Amino acid sequence: MKINNAEEQFVRLALSLPPAPSPKGVYKPCLIEGKYLYLSGHGPVQNDQSLIIGRIGKELDIEQGKMAARQVGLTMLSTIRTHIGEFSKIKRVIKVFGMVNCTPEFERHPYVINGCSELFAAVWGEEYGVGVRSAVGFGSLPDNIPVEIEAIFELE
Repeated sequence: MKINNAEEQFVRLALSLPPAPSPKGVYKPCLIEGKYLYLSGHGPVQNDQSLIIGRIGKELDIEQGKMAARQVGLTMLSTIRTHIGEFSKIKRVIKVFGMVNCTPEFERHPYVINGCSELFAAVWGEEYGVGVRSAVGFGSLPDNIPVEIEAIFELE
């Protein structure tokens, strides 16, 4: 069932958004092309603008990794709010690509990225908030963040 008003759902969930991050390189945080919104890779920005840092399987456990992925989702929502306005302008999540900074023996990348995917499903509903997805492990990510996620959305 589609959540007709993602703005109302956002309020019901009592979510708090961190500040939208500024690019730390030569790229745009988001780009609209036709009816699609592309979000660049986002990290877990906290409300005080600091980043969650640490490698999963070393400094962070799997639950902390999942919470970091949820925080990335909130950071992405902040970018949408800043650049697009209302969440209701998003028709559906098309694709989420999740990168997990982890030890070589860590194998539960999809579980970690569920932190973001579950957030999007809560905001836009199961049918429209869940798209296709990849979840992969990396030996390092910028600033030693535990998770980086990029996404593609279809606009109304």
